[in-house]
Order: sequence, then structure tokens, then C-alpha cells
Amino acid sequence: MEHLDLGPFSRASGTIRLPGSKSISNRVLLLASLAEGETTITNLLDSDDTRVMLAALEQLGVKLRRDGDTCVVTGTRGAFTAKTADLFLGNAGTAVRPLTAALAVQGGDYRVHGVPRMHERPIGDLVDGLRQIGAKIDYEENEGYPPLRIRSGSIAADAPIRVRGDVSSQFLTALLMTLPLLKTESGVTIVDVEGELISKPYIDITIKLMARFGIEVERLGWQRFTVPSGKRYQSPGEIMVEGDASSASYFLAAGALGGGPLRVEGVGRASIQGDVGFANALMRMGANVSMGDDWIEVRGIGNDHGKLDPIDMDFNLIPDAAMTIAVAALFADGTSTLRNIASWRVKETDRIAAMATELRKVGAKVEEGEDYLVVTPPAKLTPNAAIDTYDDHRMAMCFSLVSLGGVPVRINDPKCVGKTFPDYFERFMALAQS
Repeated sequence: MEHLDLGPFSRASGTIRLPGSKSISNRVLLLASLAEGETTITNLLDSDDTRVMLAALEQLGVKLRRDGDTCVVTGTRGAFTAKTADLFLGNAGTAVRPLTAALAVQGGDYRVHGVPRMHERPIGDLVDGLRQIGAKIDYEENEGYPPLRIRSGSIAADAPIRVRGDVSSQFLTALLMTLPLLKTESGVTIVDVEGELISKPYIDITIKLMARFGIEVERLGWQRFTVPSGKRYQSPGEIMVEGDASSASYFLAAGALGGGPLRVEGVGRASIQGDVGFANALMRMGANVSMGDDWIEVRGIGNDHGKLDPIDMDFNLIPDAAMTIAVAALFADGTSTLRNIASWRVKETDRIAAMATELRKVGAKVEEGEDYLVVTPPAKLTPNAAIDTYDDHRMAMCFSLVSLGGVPVRINDPKCVGKTFPDYFERFMALAQS
């Protein structure tokens, strides 16, 4: 298996400009494609997940012009010109879920599929919601999972749509982005969320981006959402993609563990991404953190014992960035508990099981539950651990931080970071010092 050996490193400092956010990039690409007018998108992420979205949109007849991290999208006014397509979307949840919803109301014949792991990631709650409005969607293999066959249905959305919120926020995001394309007698469509809505900040991203394209969604708490129907998205002309706040977490943690100062540019107080909340979690662990509108800087650890403080926290709002906390817990002065992270189970891999297995390789004592992880750090990290990454970009990036503990670490299949951050390791090693 291809691998990368890192460290041992003792310091990390410098400045990094973040690549564009995956969550924002794929949302903006779809909204621009459905809008009226031409949209120039800047700082668009170049990664596996955005490439499969771009390829799918071109198959659907969307006109795209790319130049580096800039993409000009000519909108289709809500109707894709291609009425048949076989769409391979890799393991990109931010492409599969929203596109499934948009295709369900297009009146065409489409197939949506991906890599084997995507066929293990649930989509049944979204399909159930779409079937409530008359969408015709069939499972080709296992009930509740891709691959999907989407055909023309008799679409009507006058009654409230019910969707579960406790498995993935992407199901709600997909519905919200699609519903303005429908017409209803009342002029609105209502979505009611059943159960606790997880990852609320990602819904906030969706609502704010829809507003940039002229559609205002009203919400009553996090349980009811009212979406204008029969409206057309309008291009904002130009839109810049924020830096990826989830990717920022690895460098911010490196600044704490490696002394810093380490500054990330592209996210800050003005960010619409919930994962900037990682900075607050890092502060709770004793890191020295400062923040501007579009930057965050960490200057080591500010307590008197030179180690991070252990943390016991609910991470429902920032599940992706919470993975970095699990590895940072190796450097804490005591046991840390990460709670309300059940969504890890249905990500690129079962992240709770994977994280527990790999943390034990470096000497940690780990307790895992259905929705929690308890990490007790070792007295000394185990050197030369070979970390398996499960084709999960975040596993690879998180465990690079072990190299800042004065021990070498081997990362297996490092190319999996191509999903969101193809040159991550080059950027990380440019900041790390022996």
C-alpha cells in the first residue's frame, strides 16, 4: 500500500491560505446551475468531490467555463437540458443528495451511483421526503441506499413535507434547495423536521447561500422551514467561496501542538461555516487563539502545564472538525469525551470505529459508543504507527498531527485527501519543523 512517513516534528508555524470550502463549493455550483443568468464563482475548491459535481452538471447540459479556481456557470433557469443521464458521483455526499432532489423534479430518466462506500451511506429519508411530493425514485440494489433510478413523476407539494433530521442534515439541504423550483397554490412549501436536526450550521450555510441567489427561507426554530415556491433563483453575478473551515482545524491544532504562531486565512468571525466553532473548542482545551473577520491564529498552549486541557463536549454542531479534537486529545492532560457524534457512523467510513482503532495504535486508551468517544492519552505516543485511512480524507489529515508529538507516523493511502484537499500534506510539511 502506498504510504507517507511524517515527522518527527517539534514545531509548526507560518501562514496558510485555505482552499475553498467543499460544502459551499458544491452548493454554489448547483444553485448557479439552476439560476437565471451567469455566475462567476471564485476560489472554487479543486478536489475529487467538486470534480464529480462539475462532471455531472456538464452531463446534464450546464455550460461551464473553468480557469484555475474560477468557474463561470450559465444557469438553466431551473431546467436541465439533458433529460437522461447516468451520473457517477464518487463518494460525494454533497453531490449525491442535492442532485437526487433536483433531478427528481426534472421530468427525466436518471441514474445516480458512486463508489461502493457511497452505496452504504443512507439516502432513504431523503427519498421518502421526495416521494411525498410524487417523485418516482427506485433503489437498484439495497432499500434505502444508492444506486438510484429517478424517473418522471407527478410532482405536487401543497402538503407539508416531513423529513428526519437525525441522520444527515444533507437530506434537508437537498429538499430546501429544490423546492423553489416547484409551484404550489399557496406560493410556499413547508418542510417539517422529525426528531433532532443534527449539524444545524450546515443548514444555515444552505439558507444563506439560497438568499444570495434570491430565495429567502423562513424557519421556525429548527423544526419547520417555509420555502417560496414557483420562484427562480437569480444569479448574484459573482460569488467567492470561503476557505474550508473543516480543513482549517488541522492547521489550528498544529499551531497549538507546535507552538505557532500559525495563521489560517480565508475563514474567521465573518464565516458562514459552523466549523469555525472548532476554534472555540481549541480555546477550551487551553490553546491561545485570536480571530479576525477572515483569519484565525493560534499561538501554542496558554496554561501552566504545557499540555492541552481535556475536554468533555457535545460536538453535534461540528462533527467533521470534531475528528481533529479526537486526535488533539492525545496531547491532553487527562481523558477527553466527544459526545453526540452518531453521524460519524454514516460518513466516508464508520468514523467512530475507525478513529478508535487508529488512536489505539499510537497508545491511547479508547472507549467507543454509538454516539460518543472517550480518549485517554498515553504517557508517551507509540512511534512509527502505521495509520490506516479507510479511504477517508479526514482520517488521513487528522492523524498527520501525531507527527508533532515527537514521533514519526506513517499514513497509509495518503492520496485519499484528494476528496477535499489534494495538496494537504505538502502544505502541512511546509509549516512543520523538526
